[in-house]
This record gives sequence, structure tokens and C-alpha cells, in this order.
Amino acid sequence: MTPTATIRREIPAILALAVPIVAGLGASTLLGVTDSVMLAPLGALPLAAVGITNAVAVILFAAIYGLLSALSVRVGTAHGAGQGRRIPVILRNGLALGAMVGVFGAAAMLSVWPLLFALGQPAEVLAIMFPYWVAISLLMVPFSVLTVFKSAFEAVDRPWLGACFAFLAVAINIPLNYSLIWGIGPLPQLGLTGAGIASLAAEALAMLAAWVFWQRARSMRRLRLRADLSGSEMASVAREGAPLGLMYVAETGAMAVATLLVGTFGAVALAGNQVAMSVGGLLYMVPLGLAGAVSIRVAQERGAGNRGALRPITWAALGLGTVWLSGAAILLGLYGRNVAGWITSEPEVITVATSIFVVFAFSQVMDGVQSTMTGALRGLSDTGFPAKVSLAAYWGLGLPLGWLFARTAGMGPSGIWAGFVVALGLASVVLVRRFLQQTVAALPPPPWRAGAA
Repeated sequence: MTPTATIRREIPAILALAVPIVAGLGASTLLGVTDSVMLAPLGALPLAAVGITNAVAVILFAAIYGLLSALSVRVGTAHGAGQGRRIPVILRNGLALGAMVGVFGAAAMLSVWPLLFALGQPAEVLAIMFPYWVAISLLMVPFSVLTVFKSAFEAVDRPWLGACFAFLAVAINIPLNYSLIWGIGPLPQLGLTGAGIASLAAEALAMLAAWVFWQRARSMRRLRLRADLSGSEMASVAREGAPLGLMYVAETGAMAVATLLVGTFGAVALAGNQVAMSVGGLLYMVPLGLAGAVSIRVAQERGAGNRGALRPITWAALGLGTVWLSGAAILLGLYGRNVAGWITSEPEVITVATSIFVVFAFSQVMDGVQSTMTGALRGLSDTGFPAKVSLAAYWGLGLPLGWLFARTAGMGPSGIWAGFVVALGLASVVLVRRFLQQTVAALPPPPWRAGAA
């Protein structure tokens, strides 16, 4: 079989994982979107409160997602190796770790609250948002546990289970949100606070449903075999996942700083940037899902000892992501003004968004390559190196270059994103080289065998 045919053969398996992962990621983002849409009729203050809360929460959610993503690699490796009794050990310890990480995330977000006053946030917004802030902070606990379940389901080739529980949270949140915001029937009218309670309850009920399914479903018997909790097992997962958590925080933080830099060009530039970012965020769900899929597939074949499949899997995922984002970049370059017009009717904002679309879309092409290669290396349990590359690309090169392009070269707001095109392009080359090196050399043993080797 030719190399091209081998790569094509891997595409269905990648898509079978990536599509439900993308769906699950999309469902997770809908909780915040639901709050914004349903609170909009109450005016600017509740919307501002949601915006401030989400700006902080998204960083912690990214850190949790990155840290716990190591679990899908471990489960996938055990699944590929036929180590069925190993999977319940990973899952049970992962659930305990997820609960602890969620509590830590909630405590971290609550500790940020006093800083909002020092940062000069609007007093009238802070006056109404504390209960909502607390609810979203506590939501991190069920989110973390549900992330563990999703990681395990995806790695044993049941990815739609995780997506279904994510959509269950949305399905619960929509009617409960409406009822608690507006006080339907016997329920009190709680406005912003009601939205926070509804989101917390929806995520908690979805987590509970996943737990009950795991405990009761016949298909889950092999995943719920008795296993002891192990501090060393949890610490090992945390060490492997910590670089990924840091990487996602760095990326999210860099995007926030880039937005602040765009804001130096004025309110119109900031509005145009938000239009571009809202579209780009939706497009980027696909390469993010592909990164998760390729990490699982690489881990599975690594566990099975099938070294010859590692590169075809990665090239297949890389091709899918590049085609998707390149097509989107071309469409935004040609029809960006039309797309911006669907979101806003302000001519000046449309003009700025159109200029940003072209550069920002191509920065996402580079970011898609970087994400896919990071996912492939994650499947090899190589997390520290891509995290360092990401930190250097976003903070060491991308942001400074973007500022130079924007101010010195006179590119304006679009120059901020041009810096990321260069930085992420270089990062992609480095990560591809690293992957080639890792797949030529003997594969490292799975983490639980490393000590015995």
C-alpha cells in the first residue's frame, strides 16, 4: 500500500473521533453563550458581568482541560495495548484527580474576586455579579469530573457518549436558565444570579448522569472494575498533564493580551477584532478536536506497538485540519465583508473586521498545524517540549512581532495577528521536526511501565 493510501485509510478513524470531540467542545461553549443570549434583554450590566466572569473562567477551564487531557492518552495507550484491567485504575484515579483539580480551580477563581476591585472594574457591575461569579467558580468541579469521563469514553472508542453528556448539560440549562432568570411558575425571578445557578445545576446534573451511566450501564462493566486509589498514579498524571495546562493558559492569555493591544487602536478596532475572534473561535473547534483525536489514535497505536501507523495518523489529521482552515481563510479573504455584515451593521467595524479576517484566518492555519502536532506528541506522552515551544511562540515572538507589525510597519490591528502567523509557522516547523525525531527513535514505554523498565 502506498504512503498516500495509508494516510487516506486513517482519515475515517480520525473523523470518527474528531467529530464527536468537536461537538462536545461546541456544546461546552454553549453554556456561556446561553447566559449571554438570555440575559441580553436585562440590559448591559448583566452582560458585562458575564463578560468579566468568562474572561477569567476561560483561562482556568483551559488549564483544567489541558491538565486532564493526559488521561485520554493513558487510557488510549492501555486500550491499544489490550490492558483492559489497567483502564479502570486510570479512570478511578482520574476521577479523584479531576475532583481535586476542580476544587482547586474553584478556589483559584474565588480568590481572584477581590482583585477585580483593585483592577478598576465598574462598581455597578461588581455590585450584582458576586453570586454569578461563585456559581461559575463552583461549576469547575463538575466540569472537571465530566472532562475525565469524556476523556475515558473517547479513548475507548465511545466518543459520542462524552458529547451526549455535554449536550445534556445544554439541554438542561436552556429551560432552567429561562425559568430562573425570569421567574417562571413558582420559581423566583433571579436574573443574573439565576443564570449562574442554572449553569451550575446543568453541569452538575450532566456529571451525575455520566456517573450513574458508568455505574449502571452493562457496557461500562469493564470500566468500573474495582481499583485502589494511588497517590503516585494521580501525581504521575498531573506531572504529564501540567505542561499542557500551562500551554493552554499561555495561549489563552496571549489571545487576551493581543486583544488589549488591538484595543490601543480604539473602540472601533476592538469591536472589529471581536467580530473576527467570534468567527475564528468557531472555526478553531475543528483543529482542536482533531488534536484530541490524533492524540488518542497515536496513543492507541503506540500501546499496540504499531509504530508504522503513527505518522500516517498524524499526516491524515494534519491534512484534514489544514484543508479546513485554509478553505476558511480563503473564504474569509474573499467574503469577509459579507461575514462581518452578518454580525454587525456598523460600516467602520465591518471594515476593520474585514482587514483582520485575512491575517487572523491564516494565523489560525498555522495554529492548526501547531495544535495537531502538539496532539500527536501528546499521544507519545511528550508534553513538556511542545509546551515550551508554545510559550516561546506566543509570548517570546508572536506578541512582540505583532506589536512591531501593527505600529512600526503601519499594519494597524491586523498586524497584531500577523505576528502570530510568523511565530506559529516557525513553531509548526519545530514541532514537525520533533515528531519525526520521536517516531524514528524507539518509542518510550507507557508511563506505568517506565518504572519497571
